[in-house]
Amino acid sequence: MSNLYPLDVLFTQAINGLAGHVALLDVLMIWTSKIGVPVLVLTVAAQWWRRADRFHMRHVLVVSGLSFLLGLGLNQLILLLVNRVRPYDVGVSHLLIGPSADPSFPSDHATATIAIAAAFFVHRAWRPAAGYFAAALLIMLSRVYIGTHYVSDVLGGALTGAAAAVLVRNLYREGTLADRFLTRLL
Repeated sequence: MSNLYPLDVLFTQAINGLAGHVALLDVLMIWTSKIGVPVLVLTVAAQWWRRADRFHMRHVLVVSGLSFLLGLGLNQLILLLVNRVRPYDVGVSHLLIGPSADPSFPSDHATATIAIAAAFFVHRAWRPAAGYFAAALLIMLSRVYIGTHYVSDVLGGALTGAAAAVLVRNLYREGTLADRFLTRLL
């Protein structure tokens, strides 16, 4: 265990310790955790038909999808190297939902949501980026609140998502033949 583990446990328990005291907050956090990622993906997809700056925005949408997929793919590689036990399995947190079968680090929810937000950010789509970052932070908080992740799990996932967005930004360029083909669909 690292020297930071006690600090990780402290922050995780501080957030998860709020669970179980206010039923409405519990329901909101469970709901956010369960449907937050699909809702974000739907809001991204819905922008495909946006009229303002159509082809640039479509490029950003393609990049956000690629970042999402690459981030989750990177997580699968990390899971081969890191097999971290969930905090509820070692008595660090109280679980509000059913247990998960996969390891705790990194958080797929954090990776997916930050990949989307970071893709918008690195393409200077400031307003949607701000909204997606706010939603990502709420989803990340919900994962710790409901007891399924340590704080470092969501921070690690956020780092993976941001790295994926930067990598895709550098590899998939706007205006290329592939980009023009994809952004002109529908």
